Amino acid sequence: MSSSSELKKQLFFNSKHLHDDTADAEWKQVSSFVEGYKTFLSACKTERECVAHIKAEVQKKGFEEFDYNRKYNPGDKFYYVNRKKAMIIGTIGKQSLESGLNLLVSHIDSPRIDLKPKPLYEKEELAYFKTHYYGGIKKYQWTTIPLALHGKLIKRDGQEVDLMVGEDADDPIFCISDLLPHLASEQMKRPVSRGVLGEELNLVVGSLPFKTADQDEKPDASERVRLNVLKLLNERYGIVEQDFITAELCLVPAGKARDVGFDRSLICAYGQDDRVCAYTALCAHLELKSPTYTTLTVLADKEETGSDGNTGLKSAFLLHFIRDLAEQTGYDYRRALRNSCCLSADVNAAYDPAWPDVFEKNNSSLLNHGVVVTKYTGSGGKFGTADASAEFVYRVTSLFDEKKITWQPGMLGKVDIGGGGTVAKYMANLDMDVVDIGVPVLSMHAPYEITAKLDVFMLKNALLAFASREG
Repeated sequence: MSSSSELKKQLFFNSKHLHDDTADAEWKQVSSFVEGYKTFLSACKTERECVAHIKAEVQKKGFEEFDYNRKYNPGDKFYYVNRKKAMIIGTIGKQSLESGLNLLVSHIDSPRIDLKPKPLYEKEELAYFKTHYYGGIKKYQWTTIPLALHGKLIKRDGQEVDLMVGEDADDPIFCISDLLPHLASEQMKRPVSRGVLGEELNLVVGSLPFKTADQDEKPDASERVRLNVLKLLNERYGIVEQDFITAELCLVPAGKARDVGFDRSLICAYGQDDRVCAYTALCAHLELKSPTYTTLTVLADKEETGSDGNTGLKSAFLLHFIRDLAEQTGYDYRRALRNSCCLSADVNAAYDPAWPDVFEKNNSSLLNHGVVVTKYTGSGGKFGTADASAEFVYRVTSLFDEKKITWQPGMLGKVDIGGGGTVAKYMANLDMDVVDIGVPVLSMHAPYEITAKLDVFMLKNALLAFASREG
C-alpha cells in the first residue's frame, strides 16, 4: 500500500520554486537574458518607443516590411507597423494558413500620466502642467516621485519633435507635489481612492519668471513664469503653446530598471505590465526556426484603456492583416482563424504575503514558480472573460509539461474582490482558441512593478515552445 507522502506526490498538484532545480550555469543564463530585458524596459517606456526599438531589432534579424503585393513562402519573415504604436511580426510556417496560425499577443502600453491638450499654466509664481491619467492607477502613488517627460510634438510647419526629458543624468526631472503630513489632516480623511484627485495631479515645471533684456522696460507682472517656460521650450525645440494640442506627451517614472534584493533575484521597473510579455514574445519569435505553423507576434496598444482605437485590438487591424495575408496565398482567412491558437500573453497578480486578505491563496500565482496559466479573467460572475475551453488548456499545459516548462494556475484575487481583463476576449471573438499566460507581478500598475527573473526566462521558453509546436 502506498504511503501518504507517495500518494500526495502522485495525486496533488503543487507548483515548485524554480530555484530548486536551477543549476549555477542555468542561473547565469537567466541573468544574462534578463540584462537584455532590463535594457529594453529602461529604453522603451511608451508604445512608440517600443515599436521603434523592436522594428530596429527585427530588421537586424532579416525581417522585412510587409509587402501587400508579395506571395509569401515558408520561412519568409516580415513585420507590419500600425501607426507607429502597434506592430505585428510574422514568420511563415510549413503548413498552409488554413491549418491555422500561432499567435503570441501582448500589449505595449502601460498606465501613466498624459498631458492635457493645453497643459501649461501658472499659479502663485509656479508653472505647472495639467495632466490626465491613463489606465488604472492609484493616483497617490504618482506624487513626489521623479518623473520623465516622453512623447512627440508636431510643430505647425509639420516638423516632428521627439521629447525625452528626465532620463539622462544631466536632465532635470519633474514632480507632482503633495501635502506635508502636518497640513494634511483633512486630506487624510478622504478614502484612499480619493486621497489625490485627478485634477490634483499637477506637475511642477518651473519657478523662475521671465526677465526682459531691456532694463528700461517695465515687465508685465502676469504669468512671467509660464512665459519663461515657453521661452525655454521655444529656444530648445522651436515649439509654441499651440504645438501641445497636436502632441502626444506623457509622464513616466524616471530611471532605469534595477535588481531587487540581496540575492538580486527580482526586477523592479516601470511598465512590466505588459512589456515583460512583449519582450519575451519578441525574443521567442527571433529564436524561432522553420515553424510548422505561421506565427504572428502581435504587440498592441490601448489595452490599459479598453483596447479601443485603431491601434487597439477591438479594432479590425489584426483581422484585416490576417485576411490580407491569407488572400495573398489563396487561402480562406476564416478557416485560418478558426484553426488558429493564441496565447494572450499578459501578467497576473502575484500572491503578496503583505496583503493576504484579497487573495485566495490556493488559486494565486507565486513569484519564482514559473509561467501563470490563467483560464479566465473578468470580474464577478466571469463578466468580460473569454474562459478558455478545457480542451485548449489541456493542449497548452500538456505541451508545457512535454517541453519542461514550469507552470502554475492563477487568478486575479478573490471572486468578489478581484477582477480585470486582457485582450484574450477580443482574440476569442475572432473564432480562435485562446488562453492567458504570463508571469506573476507584485505591485501591478504601480509606478514600479516587481517580477522574478526566473519567471521571465521561463516565459520566454514557454512562448518559444508554443510557437514551435508541431501539432
